Amino acid sequence: MEFRHLRYFLVLAEELHFGRAARRLSISQPPLSLNIQQLEASVGARLLTRNSKQVALTAAGLAFVPAARALLEQAAQAANHARDVGQGMAGSLAIGFAGTMLFSGLPKILEQFQARHPLLRLMLKELSSQEQLIELAHDRLDLGFVHTTRVPPELSQILVASQPFVCCLPAGHALARQQSLSLQALQGEPFAVVSRAVSPDYHERILAICLEAGFYPEIRYELRHWLSVVSLVSQGMGVALVPAALRQSAMAGTAFVPLDAATTPYDTHCLWKTARNNAARATFVDAVRAASSQAARIKTARKPRELAGPQRVNLSDQQVK
Repeated sequence: MEFRHLRYFLVLAEELHFGRAARRLSISQPPLSLNIQQLEASVGARLLTRNSKQVALTAAGLAFVPAARALLEQAAQAANHARDVGQGMAGSLAIGFAGTMLFSGLPKILEQFQARHPLLRLMLKELSSQEQLIELAHDRLDLGFVHTTRVPPELSQILVASQPFVCCLPAGHALARQQSLSLQALQGEPFAVVSRAVSPDYHERILAICLEAGFYPEIRYELRHWLSVVSLVSQGMGVALVPAALRQSAMAGTAFVPLDAATTPYDTHCLWKTARNNAARATFVDAVRAASSQAARIKTARKPRELAGPQRVNLSDQQVK
């Protein structure tokens, strides 16, 4: 049984006339008759009765019409889906991300992409940069958003965001109202950081920044997530150096104060395995590249706000709002 047989049968079932059906199909009557005979042989039942005066559906033919129509519709849907997947318009993508990406443009990228590609299913996994590199290597992720410079050569990358570090202080801290401050002012303070096991790049960068400022930080708290670091600071238990985007977390009881000297920026890269072809992934990479270019143009066109002084959130502020 072939799809051609089904299509010919359904046209003949509508017309109940070999001549009219043949004209609709743009074929002559003998091939139409032959195809109907082949279909009946495949089904194992007579589907039509015909004589010199009329053509009629048998009971088997009447029962076969909806099934034949459903088969053709399913085949068309399968073909459309395969075409959409092949063109990167449908399918699924597994995307890894570090927590700070929730404050660094990822939600907007996802929202805009999903609006343009509603048939693509996006599955997100929050993982550390190191965990994402492992998942990418084993093809368990299609893309990852990481904060590391230790990128294996088999991965391609796009710089998605670059942001400075800022001081995260308890809102009641003596330095919380400064317009900016030097790192030396934090000497002797208890530091909260993301642990080396979770993010070795960040951990080592904090150490290097403080050593360049002339002191070794007193690391008292090592945590797994950025928001855990900010939350601990909000309880007055320590201070931290965090990416500027975390100011958007609006955590009650915290203040974010810019540093008065530039430090190595905190970069975010989108990674994917170069050799693994995937049309849906290529479509998503194009969207990330476009969003990154737009963000860079906006940043260039306006004065950065990082140096506009401290930003703090405390309970009394929220209650007033």
